[in-house]
Amino acid sequence: MPETTPGKPEWHDDDARLLDGPSVPAGDIAADDADPVHPGPVAARTASPAAQDSPRRSARRGSDAGEAAGKTQGSPFLAWLREIGTVVVIAIVLSFLIKTFLFRAFFIPSESMVNTLDVDDRIFVNLLVPQPFALERGDIVVFKDAQGWLPPTQKTAPGPFKWVQDSLVFVGLLPDETNQHLVKRVIGLPGDRVSCCDSSARVSVNGTVLNESYINPAQVPAAKAFDVVVPAGKIWVMGDNRNNSADSREHQSVNGGFINISDVEGKATVIAWPITRWQILDNHSDVFRNVPAPSPENTASPTAPASK
Repeated sequence: MPETTPGKPEWHDDDARLLDGPSVPAGDIAADDADPVHPGPVAARTASPAAQDSPRRSARRGSDAGEAAGKTQGSPFLAWLREIGTVVVIAIVLSFLIKTFLFRAFFIPSESMVNTLDVDDRIFVNLLVPQPFALERGDIVVFKDAQGWLPPTQKTAPGPFKWVQDSLVFVGLLPDETNQHLVKRVIGLPGDRVSCCDSSARVSVNGTVLNESYINPAQVPAAKAFDVVVPAGKIWVMGDNRNNSADSREHQSVNGGFINISDVEGKATVIAWPITRWQILDNHSDVFRNVPAPSPENTASPTAPASK
């Protein structure tokens, strides 16, 4: 009687014939493998070696794959830092592009535009004006002090955290104080004749008297006579707080009191700070609605304004 190993089934000739069986052509094997209804012994013989691995080997292979995936993904903390860094870089780039091409921040240091703008107001200036969008009468503009209207300022020694301030200026979150700027309202465009005053100390543009609703109502404007024609490429500007504004009227000895359009940084559009002062700034187009086009003899530029 043949010996048998404990735990193993006893093998007989019939068992061996059942496993070996008659040879099957290759074409039949392929057909049986493709048929899900008849897996049969042929499918068992043609299974891949991986499918016949022991459970221990399969578990080891799964563990190795998990370790490789963990090494690929890295630490969750490092992944979080990468995401934060990406967001910060994108925010800085967007802020720089906005400051360079769309908007800049400025603050108001004087009372020349009260009540429209108060001291220490923070405003945003649209850099798309005067190019590619043209200036209009009544626009509030910020311009460089190229004519020397302001006295020179004393430079203060940089503090220990100046780099923080420089960074905020760079991205447009703080105003740039390296150059002096002024803010006034446009009253005359190229070709306009601007004069003052009638019996009520009112200004006229191209013969039309203006009822300027934006002037500080706390004071009656002083009558300071002038009569000018705005040259090509220049504008005539005045402050809303007429008795406390050293504007074009006060600087006629320098460049005729006119501001070069090329010195205009942009048009003030929004008061951003303080929160209680949030508002969109109006150019009061209704004040200038009836102003006619400049007289042909005064029109020295093809960009002179059309009638409104």
